[in-house]
Amino acid sequence: MNFNIEEELKKLPDSPGVYLMKDKKGEIIYVGKAVSLKNRVRQYFRSSSNKQAKVKAMVSHIEEFEYILTDSEVEALILESNLIKKYKPKYNVLLRDDKQYPYIKVTLNENYPRVIKTRNVLKDKAKYFGPYTSAGAVNDTLDIIRDLYPIRTCKLKLEEGKKVRERPCLNYYIGKCNAPCMGNIPHNEYMEMINEIIMFLNGKEENLVEIIKDKMSKASKNLDFEGAARYRDQLLSLEHILEKQKIVSTTSTIDRDIIGMARGIEDAIVQIFFMRNGKLMGREHFIITDIENQTREEILSSFTKQFYMGTAFVPKEILIEEEFEDMDIVSRWLTEKRGSNVYIKVPLRGEKNHLMEMVRKNALEILNQYSDRIKRKTKKEKGTLQELRGILNLEKTPNRIEAFDISNIAGVESVGSMVVFENGSKKTSDYRRFKIKSIEGPNDYGSMEEILWRRFNRAVEEAKSIKENKIGIKSFSVLPDLIMMDGGKGQVNIALKVLEEFNLDIPVCGMIKDDFHRTRGIIFQNKEIKISKHSEVFKLITRIQDEAHRFAISYHRSLRDKKVFKSVLDDIKGVGTKRKKALLRELGSIENIKKASIEEMKNIDGMNIKAAQSVYDFFHK
Repeated sequence: MNFNIEEELKKLPDSPGVYLMKDKKGEIIYVGKAVSLKNRVRQYFRSSSNKQAKVKAMVSHIEEFEYILTDSEVEALILESNLIKKYKPKYNVLLRDDKQYPYIKVTLNENYPRVIKTRNVLKDKAKYFGPYTSAGAVNDTLDIIRDLYPIRTCKLKLEEGKKVRERPCLNYYIGKCNAPCMGNIPHNEYMEMINEIIMFLNGKEENLVEIIKDKMSKASKNLDFEGAARYRDQLLSLEHILEKQKIVSTTSTIDRDIIGMARGIEDAIVQIFFMRNGKLMGREHFIITDIENQTREEILSSFTKQFYMGTAFVPKEILIEEEFEDMDIVSRWLTEKRGSNVYIKVPLRGEKNHLMEMVRKNALEILNQYSDRIKRKTKKEKGTLQELRGILNLEKTPNRIEAFDISNIAGVESVGSMVVFENGSKKTSDYRRFKIKSIEGPNDYGSMEEILWRRFNRAVEEAKSIKENKIGIKSFSVLPDLIMMDGGKGQVNIALKVLEEFNLDIPVCGMIKDDFHRTRGIIFQNKEIKISKHSEVFKLITRIQDEAHRFAISYHRSLRDKKVFKSVLDDIKGVGTKRKKALLRELGSIENIKKASIEEMKNIDGMNIKAAQSVYDFFHK
């Protein structure tokens, strides 16, 4: 054991926290949590023949360690999961998939609620349903709801009995909305529709069928045959949905996730079924690699923590096939996250055990079907990166690549982009956009220097925060294995200058284009390297360059469009920020403002006859 580690072990506190093991290059190779840092970390360095091969291998590579104190075990668990997700350490069990699931949101925080798709669950008094495993399933459900109920889709701020527009939108004329913006529907009647939609989303379609049958019968008795026909069509749609849905629980209607696993030699598939109100709403599988020396309990523990760290919804009950060491702590953490009790159970008999067997069977089927394909894809991606390493003669495989680009028109609204590729695939969560602050006019070199300085200065600041045991680490502190610049020698030299300023040794290459603005090759160490256009390396470089350009130019366009909008309305006398926002909110666009009459504009909240006249005169002079 090295002398520095021996000294540091003596200083460890008897407190809960998270520890980070590092190798000789300073890279984090393992993240763990402990009730007592002193006891847990010391265990790794005690001689024992009972240690697993993985632990022995890891300890042999540890050159130093750091730790972060927390106030509780639950806090340590949350921080551990965040750091594993961020750094993806070599010796931790890693969940490869990182999805953000879609939800259906009923905006009960609005007077006339909308039913919309969202990927963010907020504490905003709205009601959320999900998660759904595909956006397609959400879109299909929303289509069904809008066919059944003529509710609004606009974002207007509505008040009961108040007319906020001069004329309704197209949805009113095609029977898709009852136009509450025109005061056409009483609030209680609108909320009756919303309550039925919530009933539908809660899985109580059978109750809804009875309600609609009753309405159809009353309409028929009142000789309202058109209304009766409408209810008949709603019933047909609902019956079609009920035929498709599979009831999987006859004894419970609580929200429940069921987690099962199939294990191969090197990989494992974890399958999770989402049950909502007794119905199977969807399923998803996840790939976990490099599990040779991991127990089933370790894999399930790591999966559970990483999965629920990334999902907004936590069900009341989680069924899992085996107990794991910190199950009670995870349960307490999820209870805090949900705001009510969450139970993690291992089913041994009855219907729950039957469900678990079904999930395990599905996991095994997926492992058999896709394992070879997954391995081929992973091997191909690794092979491409290794080939790139050979071409550039790098010390290590560039698993994390960051690419930078600049976008502007004659120096107007200059912006920069940073895109990230990890293991050959896009990692959009780490993308960053930069609005150029210190450079005026068309100066690509100066702009590039600014964004690179900001990126690596942030990394240095975050590294200091880690050393000072501060929580709140961001992705900037993860340094790339390779930097790719959209451009030639000039852009590469700018990057090298900035890296030298921060005393960082990261290889930099430039991605150059031909006369038709297509990828031609790369420049490295002041030499152009020719790569076959049919090779996987060339295809990867092209993807990275195209993505960096796309991300930069989309940001530039959005800023440019905002500036155009701002400059037009800024020239109108008597119209300030509040009135501009009100005009845009009510009329939707500059084009609609141009077409609006004085009468329409004067009735908008915050406007008056004088301001409306001013806007009208501005566009009609």
